[in-house]
Amino acid sequence: MKALQVHHSVRRFGMARLLSVTSPSTSVRVAPVEYRSIDDPPRPSGEGWNKVTTRMCGICGSDLALIDGHASTYFEDFVSFPFVPGHEIVGETDSGRRVVIEPVLGHAARGAKPPWEGAAPADGDDYAHLATGPLEPGIQTGFCCSTGGGWAPWFWAHESQLHDVPADMSDETALLIEPLAGSVHAALIANHHENRHLGDTESPIFVVLGAGTMGLGAIAALRAAVPNARIVSSARYPQQMRLARGFGADVLASGDELPRAVRRLSGSHRIGSHLSSGSHATIDAIGDASSVRQAIEVTRPRGAVVLLGLPGDVRLDLTGLWHREIALLGSYTYGTEHVDGKDVRTFDLAMQLARHIGAERLVSATYPLEDHVQALAHAASAGRRGAIKIAFDMRGTH
Repeated sequence: MKALQVHHSVRRFGMARLLSVTSPSTSVRVAPVEYRSIDDPPRPSGEGWNKVTTRMCGICGSDLALIDGHASTYFEDFVSFPFVPGHEIVGETDSGRRVVIEPVLGHAARGAKPPWEGAAPADGDDYAHLATGPLEPGIQTGFCCSTGGGWAPWFWAHESQLHDVPADMSDETALLIEPLAGSVHAALIANHHENRHLGDTESPIFVVLGAGTMGLGAIAALRAAVPNARIVSSARYPQQMRLARGFGADVLASGDELPRAVRRLSGSHRIGSHLSSGSHATIDAIGDASSVRQAIEVTRPRGAVVLLGLPGDVRLDLTGLWHREIALLGSYTYGTEHVDGKDVRTFDLAMQLARHIGAERLVSATYPLEDHVQALAHAASAGRRGAIKIAFDMRGTH
């Protein structure tokens, strides 16, 4: 079959990184990703594997970070080259089920004992199975050469990863379930910290940095989880602003205006670059040094900064984090959440949220796989081009 495949090339990753700032399309052309004929991946050993035909597959920020050479070297031991990217997937099994993929290759997929009965793929407190067992290393579908990924006509997925799509839900809406699940997880982490450490607050303040797919999803998830919250969004572009407001942001402010907006809401003072008080929790859906620094600066003492955006090699002064006793929390994917005293899968919550907000509105443009240079360049500059989610569409090509 013909698919997009990534090879390991330090030289080409380095060239792509240098060019990504000035020319996204040229960066994609020199990156070690090629549309080519590849061998069909053999069926993984063990029970429960399904051949899934790709209908649509999104382009994620982590995909772009990998291709343009900005991905952290941390992941080198958790991926296996050459691999087919793509983990935001709507597909169809050989039995005719239309499904979305929970991409983490968890215990069940790797033949390991789950941490508890009914655990989600990402649950548990030991990641050894991600680099051991019958599959090659890979944190998720889309980063493992044993399974393939969504940037191909088909791939292998374990039954533990499959979620059936309701018949009345469009592919475009279903496509957003996976990234929205990540946003829901981050929003629940932020709200849990606020409730646990600060007690009930009449109207807690949350800041969301970034208004791409994940940031917008975090706004919608916070609004659903904490109806009385005051939410500040750093949306920059007109399309982002319109959607952020529609999804529940009370205040739109970016750049230098953001600290002023949080200061007004919290009634705090500015001391140097930091606020004396600030948000109860800040979700950083950008993940660079500037955004992490600003998140710390606008978060109140003993609040929390939740890293939803993929952080790379970030270098910054953490004295404010120490002095203010701010919790710095990672939000990787999703799993089992504890909501109102009950255990619920994040994907189930995300499916409800996708329907509630009309998530299909976030799909801005689709491309066939062979037009991957244009698609990836579009995704890399989505915000300034008025776009949110860019995806590959393989319906009607099989």
